[in-house]
Amino acid sequence: MGRSEAVWETRYDKLFRAIQSRFYDQIKTPFEVRLWGDRVYRFGKGEPVMKVVVRDRDGLTALSRFDELGICEAYMNGSLDVVGDMLGFVSLRGALSDMHPFHTLWRRIAPMFLGRARTDRKAIASHYEFSNEFYLLFMDPTRCYSHAVFERDDEPLETAQRRKLDFAVSSCRLKPGDRVLDVGGGWGTFTEHAGTRGMRVTSLTISRHSEAYISELIKKLRLPCEVLYRNFLEHASPEPYDAIVILGVMEHLPDYRAVLRRFQRLLKPGGRVYLDASAFRKKYSKPTFVSRYIFPGDHTYFCLHEFLAEAAKTKMEVLSVHNDRHNYYLTCKAWAEKLEASREEIVSRWGETLYRRFRLYLWGSAHAFLTQGMDAYRVVLQQPEDA
Repeated sequence: MGRSEAVWETRYDKLFRAIQSRFYDQIKTPFEVRLWGDRVYRFGKGEPVMKVVVRDRDGLTALSRFDELGICEAYMNGSLDVVGDMLGFVSLRGALSDMHPFHTLWRRIAPMFLGRARTDRKAIASHYEFSNEFYLLFMDPTRCYSHAVFERDDEPLETAQRRKLDFAVSSCRLKPGDRVLDVGGGWGTFTEHAGTRGMRVTSLTISRHSEAYISELIKKLRLPCEVLYRNFLEHASPEPYDAIVILGVMEHLPDYRAVLRRFQRLLKPGGRVYLDASAFRKKYSKPTFVSRYIFPGDHTYFCLHEFLAEAAKTKMEVLSVHNDRHNYYLTCKAWAEKLEASREEIVSRWGETLYRRFRLYLWGSAHAFLTQGMDAYRVVLQQPEDA
């Protein structure tokens, strides 16, 4: 070992020992950091629930900076590995910093310069740029990419998702022949669920992958439905809809005033809106990792109190609000577990980096819902009968 290498390892040895001494009693999730040469550092009280394996100098540098984004990038690049409880690993984020002001600023002002429709399309295309098969590997047969509604924690995800879809139909008082606007069609979840029951669904999407998938689904099942490649805020219809359904898409619609205006313009008198979303108390709070690698652009978590404040300025009535934080935890946990079970196929088809990216995202989201770091809601609204 050369002198510079010895100096480098001594410096990090002192760093880890300082962290051990300072934070030993404060760390709730006991873990260990393992370096080459059988160097092991333990943090927290009790038997470690997981270990972080440092593969190279980049991994050590990332850990030493206590920066959440840097550690995520080091894990995605293979400079760090995690063995054991992934939920425990993502729980360490509370001790890390996430200060990237220029990235945050550009994310918020980009729509002003580039236009809302353009930034929305770019963000959606970035998240869904992978083939449909990738997402279908970790979702259940309903292909619903938003949270389910569970009656018990050990219930199958598919059962809980179908309960949520039935809730959306019943909340909107839908019956065969009714016209429904499905905003953000995904993989045809609501189109199939309502279309097979005789409801006429118009599904909007700004993802070409989604458009092709739903179009093929409609043809295959001979559904009384259609799919349009169109932004919701630009959509118009000569005939009003009986209902609007939005499954996990409010995170892409942060201009609540414009959204509510569109609701009123598109709904018939007495028509209803069902929406569900992941939520946060501060509208633009989002980890830099998520905004850079999962949902670029100004994707924001749903902010319930801001949405209700805008709704109060309209004549629309809020019929119900349901807190689904625990339901979203169970949903993300089920997705993460299925992702891990599909690791070999995902890595062989799309690479290790993509697998690690979504492993961080799904377990990180599960932890946020579990610890009340994030919220989730179902909301039902109604257009006045005399509108």
